[in-house]
Amino acid sequence: MKGIETSGAIPKEWESLKDSQIIKIMAEAYGCSVTQRIKIVQQPRGGYINPKEFKTEKIDDGYKKLNDSESVNTGLLSTAVDYLTRFMLGVPITKVFAISFQGAGEIDEEENAAILMAGINGLDDESINNAVKLSGYDVCFRSGKTYYKPVDEIVPDEATIENIRIMVNRALVFFEKYGPKVLDGFTFEGGYTDAVRTGDGDFTTEDTIWEFKTSKLPIKKEHTLQLLMYWRMGLRSIHPEFKNIKYLGIFNPRQNTVSRIAVKDILEETIKEVETEVIGYKD
Repeated sequence: MKGIETSGAIPKEWESLKDSQIIKIMAEAYGCSVTQRIKIVQQPRGGYINPKEFKTEKIDDGYKKLNDSESVNTGLLSTAVDYLTRFMLGVPITKVFAISFQGAGEIDEEENAAILMAGINGLDDESINNAVKLSGYDVCFRSGKTYYKPVDEIVPDEATIENIRIMVNRALVFFEKYGPKVLDGFTFEGGYTDAVRTGDGDFTTEDTIWEFKTSKLPIKKEHTLQLLMYWRMGLRSIHPEFKNIKYLGIFNPRQNTVSRIAVKDILEETIKEVETEVIGYKD
């Protein structure tokens, strides 16, 4: 069962169900993560916030075009870009790769994880290779051991390493223009509900919540709902910084684009419905 960890065998009556149906059953009983909640929500046509409502601009940073092919999957590459960006911005490496290290602990590979972590010093080839492999442990913590692929089998080729380096450098240029960052890898203590019990965001700057996406595809309604949920949960969380948020934003270092929407342009009835029907707030 993808994206959700269970203890013990799956009940027999669930065997014929799709993953989304199982997630819905478990969400109703136990709560779920932000991303799992989004998978089971029936959004209005076009989404609670239509992606077309985001204003997009291209960043001109002088870096060359990315290579067409990559030897690791998009999700793993995205995680590595995210983590290396945080590291290059000065976040302690133990904090950056905390989830990777916890994932390694799930399969008793903390020693190998520590070796990989010690080999990350910048954006040289070896550091990027180690960061990609280390990021491969995340799945053990986030989704369960079933989906773990031995990190020794993860081999980023030259083209992939170069693409990651370019995307991280693009992210650093992005922060020069839109930063500095205020919150990094934040969670929502105080803002969770019985329906949504976990979830963590990427970055905030002074006035914007940002998600990093490395997809080749346009923004989806799932992405815009994710940001809307983060904003409303953040306002009820322990983080006072969310009171200053004026925009929801997506930065895509693959496309080198910035997309934002002003929160004042989001309909009040949309906000209310997401708070009550999606997140689960009672007031």
